[in-house]
Amino acid sequence: MDEPLRGSCLCGGVRFEVAAPFRRSNHCHCSRCRKHSGTFGLTMGRVPREGFRLLAGEELIRVFRPDGGAVKAFCSVCGSSLFGAHWPEGDEISIRLGSLDGDPGIRPQYHSFVDSRAPWDELPQDGLPRFAEANPDA
Repeated sequence: MDEPLRGSCLCGGVRFEVAAPFRRSNHCHCSRCRKHSGTFGLTMGRVPREGFRLLAGEELIRVFRPDGGAVKAFCSVCGSSLFGAHWPEGDEISIRLGSLDGDPGIRPQYHSFVDSRAPWDELPQDGLPRFAEANPDA
């Protein structure tokens, strides 16, 4: 990346930047991501920890750690879903693509947890691979 890509929550209290290319991206249709987002699930991308910098709002971030599931990190003021997976201690940062202010330079590469999607969630004919659960290669 030539210039860092910035992102934030809806209220602007949590701000961050990404200086490394995204490693991968996907649409997650699991029931936890669906409940967290209030829609089909979440679209996210992963960057190496060293390519991520939190600029403001660390004190506003709240973390929900469901039993047997990935972390859901969000802004305590506006509720924006921001980060996931192994936040904040993982060697990768999972960033919700909707929180970015520009083009991440990557497009979702697969759909995961399609067997737990909502009954009304009709998968698009987008040609992306679909996995019943997690992508075994990710």
